[in-house]
Amino acid sequence: MTWLPTTALFFVTWLAVFAQTQFRPLAGLLDTPVAVLPALMVYAALTHSLGTVIVLGLLAGVSLDALSPGPIGVSVLPLVCVGFGLHLRRHLILREQVYAQWWLGFGAGIAVPLATLVLLSIGSTRFIAGPFFMMQLLILGLLNGGVCPAVFRTFDAIQNAFDYQPVAQPSFRPDREIKRGRL
Repeated sequence: MTWLPTTALFFVTWLAVFAQTQFRPLAGLLDTPVAVLPALMVYAALTHSLGTVIVLGLLAGVSLDALSPGPIGVSVLPLVCVGFGLHLRRHLILREQVYAQWWLGFGAGIAVPLATLVLLSIGSTRFIAGPFFMMQLLILGLLNGGVCPAVFRTFDAIQNAFDYQPVAQPSFRPDREIKRGRL
């Protein structure tokens, strides 16, 4: 694997963190922050090494917490746990199926905010969980579920464009002669 798909993943994650913390009109319209980091973690967990997944979760979580009013480090553990859990079971997951990508994005889009909420409730931080909290979780799940297949297609296209393609080996050896007929 070349370095370009991994670098593109880190760059898009950086842009997603910036968009999540700085684009308030869209967040105000939905009454929910536009958080697509769980979808990016799903892609990273199913396609990259464990080291890349952990570093991506650490950098994304710390960057998100540095730009948001929450305590530093509270977003790291949920992102890393989602990535680590999916990476451990990636051999069992139907990575190529769009419906599996959608459900993984949906689940991660709900699991990351819930885990962050649990971590905030353990600490002394006060949080606001009003009557529309379940609706916000549903919006985040649907958003990440819809974005996850697009993330897979985009990064797979980048990888196919810039990564080495395996050479197909023929099933026969060209130095052998095939004799047909009777012996």
